[in-house]
Order: sequence, then C-alpha cells, then structure tokens
Amino acid sequence: MRPVWRIALPVPLPKLFDYLPPADDTGEDPVGCRVRVPFGRSGDRIGVVAATGLADPAAGELKAVVARLDEAPLLHGELLDSLRWLARYTHAPLGEVLATALPGPLRHGEPLPDTRDWCWRLTEAGATALAGMRGGRPRELAGRLAAGPLGEEALAQIEGGRAAARSLEKRGLAERVALPPSREPIAAATGPMLNDEQRAAVDTVLAARDGFAALLLDGVTGSGKTEVYLHAIADCLARGRQALVLVPEIGLTPQTLARFRARLGVPVHALHSGLADGERARVWAAAARGEARVVVGTRSAVFLPLPEPGLIVVDEEHDGSFKQLDGIRYHARDFALVRGKALAVPVVLGSATPSLESLRNAGAGRYAHLRLNRRAGDAKPPQVRVIDVRKRPLEAGLSPELLDAIGRALADRGQVLVFKNRRGYAPVLLCHDCGWSAQCPRCSTELHGTPMTVHAGGRRLQCHHCGARQRVPDACPDCGSLALQPQGAGTERIEDALKARFPDTRILRIDRGSTQRRDAMERLLAEFGDEPGILVGTQMLAKGHDLAGLTLVAVVGIDEGLFSADFRAPEKLAQLLIQVAGRAGRALKPGEVLLQTHHPGHPLLATLLAGGYHAFADAELPLREAAGFPPFAHMAMLRAEARQVEMAEAFLRAARDALRAAPAADAAIEVNGPLPAPMPRRAGYQRAQLLLGSPDRRALHAALDAALPAIHASPESRRVRWSLDIDPVDLY
Repeated sequence: MRPVWRIALPVPLPKLFDYLPPADDTGEDPVGCRVRVPFGRSGDRIGVVAATGLADPAAGELKAVVARLDEAPLLHGELLDSLRWLARYTHAPLGEVLATALPGPLRHGEPLPDTRDWCWRLTEAGATALAGMRGGRPRELAGRLAAGPLGEEALAQIEGGRAAARSLEKRGLAERVALPPSREPIAAATGPMLNDEQRAAVDTVLAARDGFAALLLDGVTGSGKTEVYLHAIADCLARGRQALVLVPEIGLTPQTLARFRARLGVPVHALHSGLADGERARVWAAAARGEARVVVGTRSAVFLPLPEPGLIVVDEEHDGSFKQLDGIRYHARDFALVRGKALAVPVVLGSATPSLESLRNAGAGRYAHLRLNRRAGDAKPPQVRVIDVRKRPLEAGLSPELLDAIGRALADRGQVLVFKNRRGYAPVLLCHDCGWSAQCPRCSTELHGTPMTVHAGGRRLQCHHCGARQRVPDACPDCGSLALQPQGAGTERIEDALKARFPDTRILRIDRGSTQRRDAMERLLAEFGDEPGILVGTQMLAKGHDLAGLTLVAVVGIDEGLFSADFRAPEKLAQLLIQVAGRAGRALKPGEVLLQTHHPGHPLLATLLAGGYHAFADAELPLREAAGFPPFAHMAMLRAEARQVEMAEAFLRAARDALRAAPAADAAIEVNGPLPAPMPRRAGYQRAQLLLGSPDRRALHAALDAALPAIHASPESRRVRWSLDIDPVDLY
C-alpha cells in the first residue's frame, strides 16, 4: 500500500484528506508542516499535515501534494496537541482550528518571517571613498555611518535616508546587516513596595512555578493586581522563561505595554487585531523562536507557540471578549488553562469581578484563591450613591443632580467619567404624531422589530447588528409628519449635551465610533491628560484603565440590564457596575460614583451596595444551581440561519432527532428546541436554535460525538448556515 499524508484543510468538513507525498519529499516527518494541495474546483489550498499513514485500497486515485512549505514543522509538540484537544472539545474541523491558530500570512502559505533587527554600516570601500565623495544625501549618510551603524528605525527618521542607503548599497559603499540578538538588559524602573496581601499573592504564584497551577487573583479595583503580575513575570524572566499575558481589549494593550516595558527590562511584544498581518506574523515567529520573552495580547494570542514557557496571565478573566463568537467558538481563558496544564506552568486569572465559573472552581479547590481586599497605596474605595430619576426632568438622559455633581467635580479640578453603554446619538427615531419608528429592514420581523440607532447628530441611521445604514427620512414614511424625534440618549447625544452645558471644558467621547483607527484609544487618553475634563464612553472604559485624576464616575442608564431574559445578565451587569465604579478615586483624590436609575430598590443594586460583588455572587450561585444553569451544568447550542425559518427549523429538528437517537444520549442530556433565537432575524436571515444541557460534561460531549456525523450528513445541513457553540456565553 502507498504511503499518504493526511492533511487538515480549513474547510467545514470534519475529516482529514489523503494525499500522496510530493515527488521531491525528503522523507523527514512532515506532521505539523504546511503544504499546498489541489482541492476540488477552488484551486490549491494551504493545509497542515496532521498524520501519515497508508492509503486505503478502496480510495481510488489520489492527488499528490503540490509543495511542502516548511522544512521543519511549524506546529508541533504541545501546541499541536493542544490544538487537537481544542478541535475535539469544540467539535470543530481540525483544519479550521489549525488555521485559526496561525496569523494570516502563515495561513496563506507565506514563509515564516524574518524577526532579526537590521542596521546599515559602511563597507571598507565606503570608508576609503568617504573623503572623496561629492556632497548630497548619500555623502551625509555615509558621514553618519562612519561614526557607527544605524538601525532601520533611526534611518527612517532621516529625510531621504532610505534612498541614500540604497544608493550607497548599489555602489558597494554600504551594506545592510543583521544585528546579533541583544543580551543587554533595558534599564528597568523600580515599582512601589508591595503590601502584605500583594506579597502573599506573589509568594503563592512563585511557589507554584515548577508545575501547573490555576490561581485566581481576586482583587478589588485598584488593589494592585498588575504589580503581582509584574513580580511573577520578573521571576519568570530571571529563570530564562517566556511569559504570555492576555488582556481583553486592544485599548488595554498600550497602557499595559508601557507599564511592562518600563518595569521588566526586556522588549515586550504586542499581539492584537489592530496590528497589520505582517506584524502579527513577526510576533508569532519571534515567540516560536524564543526571541519574544514577554507578549501582551488579546484573545488570539493564546495560540502563540511558547518553546520556553514560564507563566500565563489572563487579566480581567471574567470579560466576555475572551470568547470567540464566530468561526471556532473557543474561550481564550479556558484554552489558556488547558495550555498551562500541558506546558506545566502556572496560570494566573486576575479580576476584580471573577466569573461565577471561576469562583465556583476556587470554592471547590480546583483553583488557588488569592484575595486582595484593599486598594494599593493610600487610595480609598469610592463612595457610591444612587440617584432616583423617577419623575425627574432629564437632559439627554442626565438628571439635574448628576449635572450639578459633574460641575462640582470640575470646579475641584477633578476629572469625570460619564458611562453610557450605548453608542450613537439615540437608540431609536420615532414619529411623535403616529408612533412610527425606524426599524432595520434586514433584522426586523412582523413580531420582532429591531430599531436602527440614530448617529451623526440625528442625520444617519445605522443597525448595530448587521451594519445597515441609511439617511434619516425627511418626513415620517407612514403619516408624512415632520415630527421625527430621536428618543433616548447614546454617547453622542450625551457628549453634545455636556458640551453645551460645560462649553469651556475638555470633553472626549470613547466608543467604537471614535476609536476605529489604530491606536485611537491611546491617543485620546493621552489627549485627555491630567487636566480637568469629562470622558463620555461605553464599556471600553470600564476595563482596567488607570485614570489617576478621575474623581467622579456617573453611570447613566443601567435599567436595561436589570430585566434581561438572559440568565447571565445579572452577572454581566454586576461586573460592569463594579468595574466602571472602580475607575474612580484610584490615586490620592477621593472618588465618588453616582448610579442613575428608575429602579433604586432593585435587589441587584441593593446587594451590590450593601455587600459588593462577592455578596452578589454568594446570592447568585445558589439560584444558578437551583435552575440547573452553568457553572452547575454544561451547555451547548446549535444555531441555524436560513432565508426561510422553516429551513432552519427543519435542520434543527433533524439534529434533535440525531441527538436523541445517539447511543450516548440518555436522561442526563436535555434538548430544548427548535426555538426562535432571542433575535429571530439578522441581516436578512431567519434564526433558530437548539439548546443542549447536562450536569455531566462527558455525557454531553459523548452525545455530540455520536450525533454529529449524522448531522453533517443530513440533507438539511446543506440548506442552512449552522454552527455549534460549546459553553455559549451569548444566547443571542
């Protein structure tokens, strides 16, 4: 029988594809190497060799691999094994998982990029010819190079420097050479002295450094969790090991990078979606070669190769952005724990508001629970006050008491954060005469309308679900009235109202609309500086930003989250309120938090005000257990989308039947549906879902393993777009 290579291709089919080795194969083990192969009518595809074996005699004629792209495996050892585990856990095709783990250029077959630093220097001929060279930019550059080599960055700062360097190179007078890796440490700043709680946390992390341990660093906002990370990473570097730090948002990366670079004495690499594809590939390659000793990155950084691992940190571990909501639906926090165990290194999960899953794991002894109960230094917890706005006049959603408090804070030379978790100018455009409202034509149904958000000061409508845009009509389409009015307030409208009320105050808005450009968050916060001013923003500002001058946080419009049908909504709201409140009073100035609501007596607010986040968690966990919800049960969701809802429901009924017929299915597996999705239409597609639950994780996965081949093979599966989400965090 002929030897074959079994290739994992990035296609939505749960199988490997057999190909003959290329004619010029060296015979070295190809597993983990990328290859180019012919595939159907789509031309060549890039895949990864997942295994080798012998051809099935009944397979017929096999095509050969066009080219082997890597001499040595790109994916191997722990990383390849962990990615195989992820494919099994998410029940996703291995080819799609492996493609997700690679940056774009590597996924498309480009070679592993060069990660060396380069400089320019004079050749011997250049040194000899320097005295006789005519004036001009090449002569000026040659004079500089005579004093010593110039790095690429320094050359870029010289006007016409690159052209002059190329001119000298053509004449053999200068050359571009790679710099040897620097072993000289960067000057590191000294940090503040640790308090007793921080020291105990650091000691516990260091005691676990010789093997896997999961440690939950549970510290109130401003308690100095980052200092604990820095001490643990410094120890990791001293042992010649690599450290990976995951953060939830791009906006956190610049601030974290600056602090880490100042303190650690080594280059700190960043990896996030705001980088160009080439730069992401360079960071991936630097990590694979062991050159990147510390990497700070968002969700996808969890796939970085770590040949010399020492520590993994997941900051703000509770944050929902660690969950990938399309494609391969993995959770970066959970996968970081899997990798930490495989790499035999400690994993530190940090948060002021830990997820209920992490708190239960800590309570069950699976995680070490490290507590930081007081703020670092002399900072005091902010004072929290609820403003009852029932029957009160509101200006762009802001009450007179809140506006007066903002005025007092500015008069005292403080900074103010006005938090509203809704971007745009207003949530809906309404006709005051007939009641018509602007609904998205691609996401609305007869029974379920999806309002379009008003943007650009009332001139544009945009759907935040599908992205559809249209101009605001001149008159009501139903009755012809001119009484079209934006209803409610988003961050744009609040910004306009505050500018009118405080015309001489610096006011900046931070939301998705104002931070689309690269490094926009960093530039805006730098522009805000330390002088009195007002920040208006969404939850982007609630995640870990250290604003030393912030003395007042005003939370506007929390009522939407108090009555959601999502069982996770109370947890998300409690985390959001605690996180945004924690931005106030982090330095010497005392902080104040104002919560504006129409429901001042709501039990959630009462619990948070009386006992804080842990009091909420202590009350919420028994409710979750009684209802059979995570973290006391395990869930999976099959979603289906089609132009006609009947097609989506037909697929889900076929899937339900396959699950119930699976040998592994028993009374421990509960299947609910088909059910309309909470948002039953999006971007023109009707949406339905099937919800699976079980107290036994293994039983749930066994049922899926048994049923998925039949689900993939069903005729209905080819008529819909469908996905499987293990441990869903978003039921929409």
